[in-house]
Amino acid sequence: MDVNYVGENLLPGQIGQFFVVLSFGAALLSFISYFFATQYPEEKSWKQLGRIGFWLNALSIVVIGATLFYIIYNHLFVYHYAWAHSSMTLPTHYIISSFWEGQEGSFWLWMFWQVVMGSILVFKAKSWESPVMTFVMLCQLFLASMLLGVEILGSRIGSSPFILLRDAMDWPILKDPNYLSMIKDGRGLNPLLQNYWMVIHPPTLFLGFASMIVPFAYAAAGLWQKRYKEWINPGLPWALFAVMILGAGIIMGSFWAYEALNFGGFWAWDPVENVSIIPWLTLIAAVHVMVAFKNTGHAYFTSVFLALISFVLVIYASYLTRSGILGETSVHSFTSLGMSGQLILFNVVFLLIMIGLLVWRRKDMPSTKKEEEIYSREFWLFIGALVLTVACVQMIATTSIPVFNALFGTKVAPPVDPIPHYNKWQGAFAVVVMLLTAFTQFLKYKRTDSKKFWAATIASFVFALIISAIIVYFTNIYTNIMFILITFTSVFCILVNLRILGDSFKGKWRLAGSAVSHIGFGLLLIGALIAAATNEVVSVNSSNYIAVAGFDQVEKPGDNLFLTEGEPVDMGKYKITYIGDSVAKPNVYYKIKYDEIDEETGNTKNSFILKPFAQNNPQMGGLIGTPGTKHFLTHDIYTIITAAASDSQKPAEHNPEEGGSAGFEDYEEPATYEVNVGDTLRYRNGFYVIQGINKDAKLENMPKADDDILVGMKIKVVSKEGKEFPVEPIFLIKGGNTFDFYKDVEEQGLRFRFTKIMPEKNKLELMAYQKPLPEKKWVVFKAIKFPYINFFWCGTIVMTIGFGMAIYRRVKDNKNKEDKIAA
Repeated sequence: MDVNYVGENLLPGQIGQFFVVLSFGAALLSFISYFFATQYPEEKSWKQLGRIGFWLNALSIVVIGATLFYIIYNHLFVYHYAWAHSSMTLPTHYIISSFWEGQEGSFWLWMFWQVVMGSILVFKAKSWESPVMTFVMLCQLFLASMLLGVEILGSRIGSSPFILLRDAMDWPILKDPNYLSMIKDGRGLNPLLQNYWMVIHPPTLFLGFASMIVPFAYAAAGLWQKRYKEWINPGLPWALFAVMILGAGIIMGSFWAYEALNFGGFWAWDPVENVSIIPWLTLIAAVHVMVAFKNTGHAYFTSVFLALISFVLVIYASYLTRSGILGETSVHSFTSLGMSGQLILFNVVFLLIMIGLLVWRRKDMPSTKKEEEIYSREFWLFIGALVLTVACVQMIATTSIPVFNALFGTKVAPPVDPIPHYNKWQGAFAVVVMLLTAFTQFLKYKRTDSKKFWAATIASFVFALIISAIIVYFTNIYTNIMFILITFTSVFCILVNLRILGDSFKGKWRLAGSAVSHIGFGLLLIGALIAAATNEVVSVNSSNYIAVAGFDQVEKPGDNLFLTEGEPVDMGKYKITYIGDSVAKPNVYYKIKYDEIDEETGNTKNSFILKPFAQNNPQMGGLIGTPGTKHFLTHDIYTIITAAASDSQKPAEHNPEEGGSAGFEDYEEPATYEVNVGDTLRYRNGFYVIQGINKDAKLENMPKADDDILVGMKIKVVSKEGKEFPVEPIFLIKGGNTFDFYKDVEEQGLRFRFTKIMPEKNKLELMAYQKPLPEKKWVVFKAIKFPYINFFWCGTIVMTIGFGMAIYRRVKDNKNKEDKIAA
């Protein structure tokens, strides 16, 4: 019997799923058509059919994206994706982030950028269109399969973003026809992703991944069609573009980690970080060897191998991060959606294409019998590419330990502390690479005058020694020989490329792009090294104790300070004050005021307020903090909340609507006094005076018998602000029994009981209650100083500009060459 569910809007999902299937079919049609268009170039209909399939695929992807965003933006929680990744409280820019938080959305993003790349190729690739688009559409076919979400012969292919919540989750309430009325909100966006960098970092990163297919496609097409040398010219600008964009995306991830994560840094050698940087490094190596081959004809195999393996490594990275295999070693990998088999097949197919083409054309590939001169640039570019490749092998071997364990049943443990493990190896590789990047700039292709080479090299070497010695001295990194070597080689690289850049203004502008990108990389490396090696915790707690239960199990108490609201605490040259907070659910924003104090005068030189925020998220293990950072020219002050007063620790508030006065449990233990008329007693916020006895006191709704004794004690309460509050507690003797009736001064948190008359002492007994002081809000925070980190960010910008200049030069060179051929 069919159930008529109330309030379900199924049309968007039906439209979306139709175009998911269409995108897969169109990609298949385009792939097959472009394949036969390459095999039979005289048959123009195959290319036309390939283009039709491509544009159908492009249309489908746009509609899928628009439909999915409509579902998320309008909070249609009938769909699992909208419920799992968004909520009604998210602002628009975080709703955009929730679009690609899940695997399905990120696969769509990859497909979308690949369509953009394909659109350019269709219009610009000319004779390369059919073979290049064959590989692009094969990749698009695999990506489209990831969104299908259909079952064939009992096996699920892909995961659809349009699956219904009641089909995805096995909840009893979802069997109710009116279940949507019980789904008040979605699960929301991971708090770590609620950062503006996550709006732009994933699109940039996936644009980099998508663009990696193009140099692969050109290299593969060159082998397929025996156009061994021709593919370099059109492939090189695309390779540079992929390096530029993927590098920018990786650094954006560092920005996000620095501004959103709580480990206090920008790179942690997490497996997901590693698998993104590995293909970037191999493609950098490919670019350099491609340039060498273009100029000398040397190292063809290395050029094509590195161009091909870079994209294969992108697919391998997708497998590692999306199969769930890194769940134990990475803090931000995706969980498996049952697509491991598809991802493996995706990887195997492109790996086999690479191996098959290299083996098939091994005898026909260009080679040079003459060995490279040791004083030639191409020789050292090849060595540099080899070093980068070995560095990647080390990274990928360690990152792939979970894969090896799964394949071979081994139990190899990954490094306990990955940062020193990777730093030890990659630091040595960085020294060699930066050294090669420096002195190869003085070499020419084919042959260099050794005297001129040594003269130029030694001069720059000496200046680099002096400058690096100054940096090492002032940054106090002289205790670590590896840090010294990295600093020296980076400075050496910058100086050499500054000299090359200077020469470009004398007419050698063709080298400007590479010089600028090398300078940027050197600055980036120096900034990363100094910031990572010399950052210091400035929130030093000399007591090495924080009075918060269990705190020492998750944090070092000596690195954290306890702040009570409104009470300043000294921290080095700063006076720190927690001045309050504000709530923007689910986050609490804590206002931490920094006052920089002049040691001589004691006056405040500079003040600023940081607003780190946190949320209590039981699903993620408790308090999740997002730092606040103050940027200075020479350093950053990074502040993160590590503990805070929870709601359960706040004093209870009396609700007058509940009726009556609060119970005695809301008060501190009473003070009992024996008093006379005229006595004055103090309380926390002032004093009160016993003014007299009222023998005519009355109780509402209680008649007084002739033998009853009913008296009131007249008390005047005076607060320290001068306000007066008259109050009269009652004492009653009735039928031989005694009773007392308390009276409150609610504004002062006081309660009085007249409990006894003692004629033998000529005294009256008074019990006074006070409400406890409201517990002040408190936080525990950590502050870290990152010196000279701006070199890291500045180097990123300079490096990206350099890549842009290099791309412009290559594109212009190709256009000029085409114009000459046409003429």
